[in-house]
Amino acid sequence: MGKRLTCNFMVFILILSLPLFLNACAKKVIKGEKVIEQKEEVARAEEKTTREARLREEALRIERESEEAAKREAQLRKEFENEDIHFDFDRFFLTDKAKEILAKKVSWLLDNPGVKIEIEGHCDERGTNEYNMALGERRANSAMKYLTTVGVKVDRISTISYGEERPVDPGRNKAAWIKNRRAHFRIVSD
Repeated sequence: MGKRLTCNFMVFILILSLPLFLNACAKKVIKGEKVIEQKEEVARAEEKTTREARLREEALRIERESEEAAKREAQLRKEFENEDIHFDFDRFFLTDKAKEILAKKVSWLLDNPGVKIEIEGHCDERGTNEYNMALGERRANSAMKYLTTVGVKVDRISTISYGEERPVDPGRNKAAWIKNRRAHFRIVSD
């Protein structure tokens, strides 16, 4: 009977311990699930942070590229306006060098179809004002004819003659006169 009592007591202890054991196991399982959930939450947070960092880097890259493109465009516009074509004395025919410069201008104009320009015709100081105004007009028209012949729409171009009124070099010598016999290009609208 002593063994039976011991055995019954042990069964009794086991029966009493079983809920405690099961409860402890359940807590471990719940605790384990919470750990897994926390790890998954940390992984999602890290993934979100990584994704946001990539998005910021991409936005900065696009901004840099946009700024670089704007700088390149500003440089091309500046080159367009600052590269004049020059003419021989008392002539309005385009030289080979003038045609090379105009070819670059045509390319830029075709790439920028919304741009309108004005071509200014200029002369050196020799000759009468009336004669130089007419010669400046023929020079501007000569450049315009070249541009329109190769595909630039005529409604994008206007011309004006300044004759000898706006010299780029005020000198009164051959070097100054060469610089002043020109057609100048100005962007008037986008």
